Amino acid sequence: MAPHSINRDTKMAFMNQELKAELAPNIKAVLKKYDVKGTISVRSHMVLVVNIKSGKLDILENWFNKTKHDPYYNDRIIEKPKCLQVSQHWIENHFTGKVKEFFTELFQAMKGNKWYDNSDIQVDYFDTAYYMDVNVGQWDKPYEYQ
Repeated sequence: MAPHSINRDTKMAFMNQELKAELAPNIKAVLKKYDVKGTISVRSHMVLVVNIKSGKLDILENWFNKTKHDPYYNDRIIEKPKCLQVSQHWIENHFTGKVKEFFTELFQAMKGNKWYDNSDIQVDYFDTAYYMDVNVGQWDKPYEYQ
């Protein structure tokens, strides 16, 4: 069997404290605009993470009302969750109104002007500046709607 060749031109997702610090003011401005409290962190040198802890947006109820009759879920959703992981690719399908505006602006602030995504999932090729995670509450500490 032939050894695998390594393509040294391949880029890898990368996030560090310096880039987080550069993006943080705009992220914090979005959180403040919508009266939401959260933290910003870096995970595994690849992921920019925003953990939303509490706020004046009823994010979980908004998601539940928009999603509970979605055919994708086949009526499996029977109660409102206590926490969520939000994907930038599903904002349109899972949120409405001010909550949808909030997540749209939040992900834009998280991208800043350095984010790119040249991935092609059909050929299993992933090339992105860094990954982004947004968590609303945690499994052991639910989101607090105020």
